[in-house]
Amino acid sequence: MSTLSCFKAYDVRGRLPDELNNDIAYRIGRAYAAYLQPQSVVIGYDIRLTSYELSRALAEGLMDGGADVIDIGQCGTEEIYFATSHLGTDGGICVTASHNPKDYNGMKFVREGSRPISGDTGLKDIERMAAENVFPESQHKGTLAERDNRAAYVEHLLTYINTDNLRPLKIVCNAGNGGAGAVIDAIEQFLPFEWIKVHHEADGEFPHGVPNPLLEENRGSTIEAIRAHKADLGIAWDGDFDRCFFFDHEGNFIEGYYIVGLLAEAFLKKHSPEKIVHDPRLVWNTVDLTESLGGEAVQSKTGHAFIKERMRQEDAVYGGEMSAHHYFRDFAYCDSGMIPWLLVAELICTTGKSMAQLVEERTAAYPCSGEINNRVPDAKATLAKIEAHFKNDAESVDYTDGISMSFGDWRFNLRTSNTEPVIRLNVESRADVALMKEKTASILELMKD
Repeated sequence: MSTLSCFKAYDVRGRLPDELNNDIAYRIGRAYAAYLQPQSVVIGYDIRLTSYELSRALAEGLMDGGADVIDIGQCGTEEIYFATSHLGTDGGICVTASHNPKDYNGMKFVREGSRPISGDTGLKDIERMAAENVFPESQHKGTLAERDNRAAYVEHLLTYINTDNLRPLKIVCNAGNGGAGAVIDAIEQFLPFEWIKVHHEADGEFPHGVPNPLLEENRGSTIEAIRAHKADLGIAWDGDFDRCFFFDHEGNFIEGYYIVGLLAEAFLKKHSPEKIVHDPRLVWNTVDLTESLGGEAVQSKTGHAFIKERMRQEDAVYGGEMSAHHYFRDFAYCDSGMIPWLLVAELICTTGKSMAQLVEERTAAYPCSGEINNRVPDAKATLAKIEAHFKNDAESVDYTDGISMSFGDWRFNLRTSNTEPVIRLNVESRADVALMKEKTASILELMKD
């Protein structure tokens, strides 16, 4: 059977034109329609230079497969999640490659209710049909309608906060020339904030680098603007803005782990008791905060499809990953890069604390290494060796995602990559930075042997 290399575990991503092009986009539309047999599908596209053209081919494939297409235009991935539920369509597709290089593009898929379509929930079937390029004849051709859904989306975003709680803040926002700037422009009239806009205009050439604030080299412009304007807060997004990243008033980058705790706190102060879903990489801060506020912490395997599924099972109000993906029950259990900063800004206003003050107590209580990626010759063998080295001393061992071992005053999680010989390490301790650094160094040294 022929294959399409652009299909990955959770989505489609590939270099243009050899891995992804208009013909393949059309075939994906036909395959999606044949697999789901939807009556209606909402589509949109990010700011990449090839995204509009690919979305046209995708729409043709969907319509030739009998589906009516609602096109919401240039948008972020989460706007497709929202529109799929809000408009009651049978599915949604966003043409996006998020933070990949500018010569890449891709697609993210959901079905009715904004439920994810990934490798074990239909994506492999869509790939097979698109690769074979043989489709059943449709009884009719679907229609195409354009619809502006942003006003409804912005109205929904504002339901997560009480705007009466807000006071003037000076906020640096860095869209990275991705799609987030247009949403800030649409929502700013409802908020009492002063905005310093950095790399704000959408530009698929990415003149200031691909928008990925996880890379340290991409944070400089945000940090400089915060310091120059004496801002209260800094926010930066990836290209399709389903992830957001935070900086305090001094320009310090805030680890995503502590944002999970902050958002758990924000929800539990409004809605306790509720369940909070978290990933296994770093857990103590989230569990401590959740339980202290009367909530229940629930651990899930890392990855958006696993988190969303577990949240639905548990009816959890919020789920968070340290990688800056944040999921919300009232957002169809999907991830958003806009809801988090609204909640954090409200916390700053209601507590009277700065961003730094909101996290400093938590970073002191549970210092962490952050995720360290280490390339090794044989990732599985290295993981097995480290497990054997520590197993006799561990108080608990957990295999939810890779291996997690706890030792009373410190713990670590070690995971292998699905796609490359890389091990991902996270270490945390209880109020002991020196211990955390020592254990991190010892594990990294073990990896060398």
